[in-house]
Amino acid sequence: MDSFHYTFPALRGVQAGREYYVAMCPLKLLPRLFHFDSQELPPEFRAQRVLNRARIPAITRYIVEHPQDYAFSAITASVDGEVTFVPFGGDGAKHNIGELTVPLSATFIVNDGQHRRAAIEEALREQPELGDEAIAVVFYLDAGLKRSQQIFADLNTHAVRASASIGILYDFRSPLAQVARRAASVVPAFKGMTEMERSSIANRSLKLFTLSGIYYATGALLRKNSDDEISAQEEQLAVDYWTALAEIIPEWNERIMRATSSLELRRDYIHFHSVTLHALGIAGADLIATYPRNWREPLGLLRTMDWHRTNQMWEGRAMVGGKLSKARAQIIRTASVIKQQLGLPLSPEELRMEQMPVEYTVVDEEDLREMER
Repeated sequence: MDSFHYTFPALRGVQAGREYYVAMCPLKLLPRLFHFDSQELPPEFRAQRVLNRARIPAITRYIVEHPQDYAFSAITASVDGEVTFVPFGGDGAKHNIGELTVPLSATFIVNDGQHRRAAIEEALREQPELGDEAIAVVFYLDAGLKRSQQIFADLNTHAVRASASIGILYDFRSPLAQVARRAASVVPAFKGMTEMERSSIANRSLKLFTLSGIYYATGALLRKNSDDEISAQEEQLAVDYWTALAEIIPEWNERIMRATSSLELRRDYIHFHSVTLHALGIAGADLIATYPRNWREPLGLLRTMDWHRTNQMWEGRAMVGGKLSKARAQIIRTASVIKQQLGLPLSPEELRMEQMPVEYTVVDEEDLREMER
């Protein structure tokens, strides 16, 4: 088998004293090159995590639905075989530009990108013409199982996932992201007071809301997901609803917000936090469904609501054990008490949540940091 081989145009580099290569690989070749470790092997004998097949359909749809502008970062793989690199020249830059030859008998292990690879395979079944397009592959020479496991650990330990807010800010495909950006830019309470890049607010920040918080709250208000179509009328409805709330909730008054430190406002009130914003979206959806033409009038009932964190009404709802929680159960319970203030009936799920005991283990540490900054 060593007489048969793959040849890739490639660049050669050095990291940690070891040569590695960056090559362009046709998409149709990925399923043949890269196989997964047996799912039945214990973790200590694998060099990658178990494939989560639930993630694959969404990535596949992304490729199939955006064939003209999808984008993928490089796949990283270890190759166990007699790899040969032939440079195009002996001096200067050409010394590290050439052809990488890998025997057909070589074994490849994906260190990073296995879900991309699986999704590409699925997409090729629907659109075989994509097979001639290419993806960058970073090849490391395999120095054994421990080295491959260490590469996986290093790549995933030091990778930093982009915040939800900046993902929404830069997402021009999602209609919901567009509505959230518009709300953040025109609603008086949100304008200039929204953290557009991070999904948490630092103690010294002058911001009060996050773009991701507005996004999820608006999705709940319109009952829309990221890729759902949103009409111009629905977009305007979202802007009108949040604007009306800014006129009703005293602390959302632009003059008051700019005259009081953001730290104090977020410390003292729950309605500057994503859990309550999301709950206001849920309650607003039911309010508008009940009073589609004159929803503004009953919305005024929120003027007398006490939004202080010291109000014990919020314990077991927006807060658990004195700490803010954005767990789904707490969002629903918070929405329930807002709906009761508005005179709206509770749904069967909300009634069930009202009767369930509060779980004091629903708040993870990362969520707490995000909600309290």
